[in-house]
Amino acid sequence: MIDRQAARRTPERAGSGNRQDEAQIVPVNGWIFNHTVQNYPALVRINKQISSAPVDGRHGAPDKWRERNVEARTVLDRIGDSPMVELQKVVPQGAGRVLLKIESENPTGSMKDRMALAMVEAAERDGRLSPGGSVVEYTGGSTGVSLALVCAVKGYPLHIVTSDAFSLEKRRHMEALGATLTVVPSDNGAMDAALTRAMIAEADRIQRETAALWTDQLNNADQLSAYRTMGREIWQQTGRRIDAFVQTTGTAASARGISEFLKERGRDIRTIAIEPAESAVLSGGQSGKHRIEGVGAGFVVPLWDPEPIDEIATVSTGEAMAMSRRLAREEGLFAGTSTGANVVAALREAERLGPDSIVVTIMCDSGVKYLSTELYNGEARDAD
Repeated sequence: MIDRQAARRTPERAGSGNRQDEAQIVPVNGWIFNHTVQNYPALVRINKQISSAPVDGRHGAPDKWRERNVEARTVLDRIGDSPMVELQKVVPQGAGRVLLKIESENPTGSMKDRMALAMVEAAERDGRLSPGGSVVEYTGGSTGVSLALVCAVKGYPLHIVTSDAFSLEKRRHMEALGATLTVVPSDNGAMDAALTRAMIAEADRIQRETAALWTDQLNNADQLSAYRTMGREIWQQTGRRIDAFVQTTGTAASARGISEFLKERGRDIRTIAIEPAESAVLSGGQSGKHRIEGVGAGFVVPLWDPEPIDEIATVSTGEAMAMSRRLAREEGLFAGTSTGANVVAALREAERLGPDSIVVTIMCDSGVKYLSTELYNGEARDAD
């Protein structure tokens, strides 16, 4: 049996020794904050400017006032550095601590803001996307909303291919941010491999006709860097004390990128990828229909890499939805179905590892995106 306390004292567990890796868990009313100034360079610069700027800067020098009071040049600068919260009421007696990274704090309320920005900026750097260009993507909604935000700020027209299988809130959010939508009909609101492939084919057609940049999220490795950054945040926020990491798989980029970063810091950190029980293709099962939005493409996606993953777990749509509702009612955490799946699997792992363990998982997005769906509509509530 692994002596985890001893493992944490080894050089491999101790990180690089750079100040960037130095952090500690600082709970404040349940919230976990990264206690390093390196993670908040903008705030440090602002404080210096405030101390040196003239007191009448707002009226005499508008630019100076802006420097002293604005924390971000655009809303894109607010992507990332999300906080963590420790779950309290849903954790069984005798289980380890379960920490949830609150990605609903990103501008669109989703972790996908990270990957959307990474994909667009990578295309800008290598010349695939230039001023006057446009973007196209297929998406269940969260990636589309995030791309719509990024493209609105940067001035790129965006064409989104989505489906009626995904929430009305996401579709309206994309349109509100200026995206043009093509909606592919589903089989009674279910998500499966056939729907994913139909959306991909439509995005491919639009790209060929318009010469737009196709971000092609299932094949785009540019997003991995965004999730490695997220892994660094987790490593710092836990004070380099983490026993297991749990994440659902859609494009597989978040589970892969975060797990790769954590495994480089400690090979004994367990990493668990989750897929829908109804479509457990990574586990060797059959492709099927499920209702966990944003995960479970129905086939083995190109970015999937089993190397940094220790275990593939399955969670059913029913289990995921029930946990999402519990999180709202018992923890005050209003999240989508994929977050419910994450917490179900994280609680299993925390029970297995015992009370001295720390398990981290992700609150992928906000429940506001799902108010019209069966997750939070009246019929679903009455069924509980």
